[in-house]
Amino acid sequence: MGCGNIPTNCYQAQRNYLCTMARVVVGLSGGVDSSVAAHLLMEEGHEVIGIFMRNWHDESVILHDECPWVDDSNDAMLLADRLGIPFQVIDLSIDYKDRIVNYMFNEYEQGRTPNPDVLCNREIKFDLFLKAATSLGADYVATGHYCRREVFQTDNGERFRLKAGFDQGKDQSYFLCQLNQEQLSKALFPIGHLQKSEVRAIAKANDFENAGKKDSQGLCFIGKVKLPIFLQQQLSVKHGDIVKIEGGLNGLAPIEKRDYPQHAAPYALDQVNSERVGQHDGAHFFTIGQRKGLQVGGMKAPLFVVGTDVKENIVYVGEGEEHWALYRKALFIQEHELHWVDDLDAMQVDEKRSYLVRIRYRQPLQEATLIKKENGMLIEFEQAQRGVACGQFAAWYTEDQLVGSGVISV
Repeated sequence: MGCGNIPTNCYQAQRNYLCTMARVVVGLSGGVDSSVAAHLLMEEGHEVIGIFMRNWHDESVILHDECPWVDDSNDAMLLADRLGIPFQVIDLSIDYKDRIVNYMFNEYEQGRTPNPDVLCNREIKFDLFLKAATSLGADYVATGHYCRREVFQTDNGERFRLKAGFDQGKDQSYFLCQLNQEQLSKALFPIGHLQKSEVRAIAKANDFENAGKKDSQGLCFIGKVKLPIFLQQQLSVKHGDIVKIEGGLNGLAPIEKRDYPQHAAPYALDQVNSERVGQHDGAHFFTIGQRKGLQVGGMKAPLFVVGTDVKENIVYVGEGEEHWALYRKALFIQEHELHWVDDLDAMQVDEKRSYLVRIRYRQPLQEATLIKKENGMLIEFEQAQRGVACGQFAAWYTEDQLVGSGVISV
């Protein structure tokens, strides 16, 4: 198949069309998205191989009705059989435990809130899985992510942009914010130009058994888990005080402009008027903005976690979702946690740029100024942000292009 006969489907739409037939390994999850991705690649004449990744074995913490891996594997196998493509299951559970699960435990133990899905894409899907695909002679790997890859030429040769999916409600570019140029050079996202409804329509039109299957939820490759039970595999129960911080019922208190780096740091809640209102099983089990699991009643408004202290084992809470301590105007990312999708976009010390930033999946993009410091990146928002949590990823965009990301340190 040559460039003279380019179809008007996915790769032309995202400037990603492959002009010659390629061998593509698709990560078949058993869901409708990866199934349609494989189907579209087949329609374009590529040689497609399906691989299901099994990365978790301990079912004791899984809510079985939400993500039964056996059913997912069978669905992936049935889809491969329908398409007439080779299929196999690979087990990456040892590396997954080492790179993702242990990372989660370590982050929670330090009082941080990890995002294992971001790490899973960087460390598993586009590292270990990519290497497994390469060993099969693959030119590319493809997934069912709702995002796009754009190829362009520079004086430095061919470069790649990571762009948001056209379906704004399903855009998954945030979860891929840690990918680099080498990984993107081998990645394809065949459904990035489609709406979810269009993906399901394609599956239904081709009689895919999983056309109406619900989207998976929970931790990457594990599913929906009982998080406290999951964390208690390695983190012990440690009773401590729940302390309520004064204020919150009458809206936001003024957020002071503090000097760098103090104004990017969490508030010193131990210096604020407070009262003990209950007990918890361990400060490391809680995260900023959390409402459930506190088991404290008798308040005029719901309580939300506004801070944790794992050293003193204290959980600080505020009354009402507009409590002042839930909001911050800035955050900081350490130098070693900074990542640029393309290193050519990296900022120099003392340089300032305006970007659109999000600090969690599906959060609307927020206007912000990025200021490069010698030891990292300061991000100052136009509007105060709710629930800034250390350990989460901040990702910055230019319009629909994801430019860089980093782990929130304070």
